Amino acid sequence: MEAIGANMRVSSPKKMGLPARAFVTMLRLAPGGIQNRMWKWWYQKLAKANDDSDFRFMNYGFEDGNGPELEADDEANRMFIQLYSMNIRGVDLEGKQVLEVGSGRGGGASWIAKTHTPNKLTGVDFSAEAVGHCNRWYADQSNLEFIEGNAQDLPFENESFDVVYNVESSHCYGDMGAFVEQAYRVLKPGGMFCWTDLRDAKTMVTLPSLFESKGFEIVESADVAKEVIQALDEINEMKMKAIEEKVPQSVRKSFETFAGVKGTPVYEGFVSGSMAYHRHLMRKP
Repeated sequence: MEAIGANMRVSSPKKMGLPARAFVTMLRLAPGGIQNRMWKWWYQKLAKANDDSDFRFMNYGFEDGNGPELEADDEANRMFIQLYSMNIRGVDLEGKQVLEVGSGRGGGASWIAKTHTPNKLTGVDFSAEAVGHCNRWYADQSNLEFIEGNAQDLPFENESFDVVYNVESSHCYGDMGAFVEQAYRVLKPGGMFCWTDLRDAKTMVTLPSLFESKGFEIVESADVAKEVIQALDEINEMKMKAIEEKVPQSVRKSFETFAGVKGTPVYEGFVSGSMAYHRHLMRKP
């Protein structure tokens, strides 16, 4: 087993590709603060390697046969959108102040801002490259903004948001506890925290107690690994084709690793059960 940051373990590191393997090896030895800077460097590298405006999602997807109706232009990204839809399921965003921590390339935030009509949706990400892309790509959405920031030190006043959500991002954080504290701090009383992500199975079982220790009440929890595998299977060929066509060969294998295509360590971990993928919906009292 090899560690990716403090929060995730995967098997078969030799299948990652040289850039990803070297990155993971260094990451294992780094303390939390340095891990944060290393993750920032890595995602800046990924963003620079592919600045294609068609590449607007960076998640593994979700398929349970109960997805939302989508406009024709969004159908190509259905699996990715469905992960966002699942994560906020049952939460009213209309007219609310909403924060996405780890907004990446902004596809999820754009879809939510368009379809769930929050008063304002703010996406915060530690990659300046990604934030720059988003502010260009989504400039026509008046209720959507993107800023650069650190999930473990969010640049917002206390009790600023009605809803905070986080999709497949927190495994990159050097200090998960600090992030949960920040999410709690910026939420208004009664606000909702929607979280979904992957971990190695042993780490995943510790997270509910962490959330509760920071003050959250857990409203719903679900193991969604089966639905994530279903999505990965359905979009595997599409991802492989897109990576082959759009990603420089020098980092192509690493892109495959982080995209979770078949045969990579994370995909194999989901299938074997050594990797877990959960969703928790929480409330700030």
